[in-house]
Amino acid sequence: MSKLPPSPHSPPHSGVAAVLVLENGDVYWGYGIGATGDTVGEVCFNTSMTGYQEILTDPSYAGQIITFTFPHVGNVGTNPEDIETNAAAARGLVLRQAITDPSNFRATSHLDEWLKAQNLIGISGIDTRQLTNVIRADGAPNGVICHAPEGQFDIDALLEKARSWPGLEGMDLAKDVTSTQTYDWDQTRWALGEGYGKVENAQYHVVAIDYGLKKNIARCLASTGARITVLPATATTEEVLAHKPDGIFLSNGPGDPAATGEYAVPVIKELVETGIPIFGICLGHQMLALAAGATTVKMHQGHRGANHPVQDLRSGKVEITSMNHGFTVDENSLPDNVEMTHISLFDKTLCGLAYKDRPIFSVQHHPEASPGPQDSFYLFDQFMKAVADHA
Repeated sequence: MSKLPPSPHSPPHSGVAAVLVLENGDVYWGYGIGATGDTVGEVCFNTSMTGYQEILTDPSYAGQIITFTFPHVGNVGTNPEDIETNAAAARGLVLRQAITDPSNFRATSHLDEWLKAQNLIGISGIDTRQLTNVIRADGAPNGVICHAPEGQFDIDALLEKARSWPGLEGMDLAKDVTSTQTYDWDQTRWALGEGYGKVENAQYHVVAIDYGLKKNIARCLASTGARITVLPATATTEEVLAHKPDGIFLSNGPGDPAATGEYAVPVIKELVETGIPIFGICLGHQMLALAAGATTVKMHQGHRGANHPVQDLRSGKVEITSMNHGFTVDENSLPDNVEMTHISLFDKTLCGLAYKDRPIFSVQHHPEASPGPQDSFYLFDQFMKAVADHA
């Protein structure tokens, strides 16, 4: 629907039961989907054409309202298998069209039913191309979605809520999405007609520190034949080493890496000194960089989608990757003992690093590709080779 000024405060016509209010005062009227009420967060956009259920349950999206640029969302329905955590992680969603009815043999429920069960608030009928252009030009704003079936809205109050929300910079969200206790993981990747498998006769033991660990990342690690032990984000060096790991994994996650790094980076520094192979993804990558002495910065709009070209600078190979991040490592801040290994071909930002003197590396993108292409899956095998060589 068309963008209207903040006044009048009532919908332009009957049937409009939702509104998106941005901190700059822009008001977008639309139709409510999912749960009722209001939700505040950083409004970003994702360019993926598939995988909306995985996206909405990705813990890296904590604190964010996702604008889907692909207009038709809902066509494969939802099911209990395609989730990255047990509850929705995003704060809300914005769609162009009304939710498409499911047409997929794996679907067990309609997306709108699933959204209500997850208490996830959304809005449809928005000109998402226009909203995406706003985000591209001005950066990701704070915003509020309000879904009120009775059609009554207090725009001034919603605008104040958007403006008073502190934003993601300086916010530690890993503590909100991490596991609260240690657990073992042995589930492997999904296969058509078989479902998920189970690792057998694991030769090596990997400790994964959970800053917002996606289930499919854990499945990919297990699929390499490793036994996985998952520890909370606040795990100490002693707690990690008590499990006698052959390798250490630093997971993806949400929020500002510098904020999470206040308690995580000192631990990572000590783990680096042990010489045990370490592999980091997304937030884990950023905090590994911080532990090396580098710095991270908030991006203008971030990278979110399943079509991001990344070049491996060592081989020259270009991989199409899945990404979800709003912060990046400043390549100019890398110390001499750490090299940049991957770069985004969209904006030349750093997408991978490796220690020159230790079996330690990380990438910004999500090589498990849930959703997305599988060009970067080799990184899991690369990690396990480092583990085997070090054992």
